[in-house]
Amino acid sequence: MFGLDQWLMHFSDGTTLVIVLGIAVLLGLRHASDPDHLTAVTTLVTNDRGGATRLGLSWGLGHASSLLVFGVPIVLWQAYLPARVEQGAEVTIGLVIVALAVWLLLRWRHGAFAHEHTHLKVPPLRTPWQAFGIGLVHGVGGSGGVGVLLLAAISSQAVALVALVLFAACTALSMALLSTGFGYLLARPRAQRALGSLAPAFGAFGLCFGTWYALGALAVVPHAF
Repeated sequence: MFGLDQWLMHFSDGTTLVIVLGIAVLLGLRHASDPDHLTAVTTLVTNDRGGATRLGLSWGLGHASSLLVFGVPIVLWQAYLPARVEQGAEVTIGLVIVALAVWLLLRWRHGAFAHEHTHLKVPPLRTPWQAFGIGLVHGVGGSGGVGVLLLAAISSQAVALVALVLFAACTALSMALLSTGFGYLLARPRAQRALGSLAPAFGAFGLCFGTWYALGALAVVPHAF
């Protein structure tokens, strides 16, 4: 994001094992702060700390799985996905973010974040498997590809593979930590009182960001990521 990944990689010449692996860890931890990931986390909002951790970890594991499935061929054989497939994945990410935002707004509309729930049926929270699937889609496209390309430039394939595993694992870990942090904050009484007004703001932002992301992937609007 904004050249930060490339800046981190400049601290390694690709030959010093400890530095390379350390940079891979930092890239993975930083990767969760990308705008599309943060938007996904806010639309997975829940005031249950345990549930937030499970959703975040499941999302991260799905993302890590895609990074490994598509990253290993890049590292070993310089085999890249066709441009159309990558574009389709990017568009899908935008549409998924829009769908998450709509789901959040529906839950808010049906009283999911009210202190005293209404008589209306509240749409259930996503399951860890659903969050895993969302992470899979994000891993196929998105800014994770930048990190994989940087790691693929390492001269030693063995070191690059280890760095890729660390990058994927630390992305999953940071997503779990990020979601847990959201859950911890939202579990506080003051945050719970404000959640009813914050949820529609999260949803509206998700709608706008997801639409922009999908249109950016289609080159209809500028796409910075």
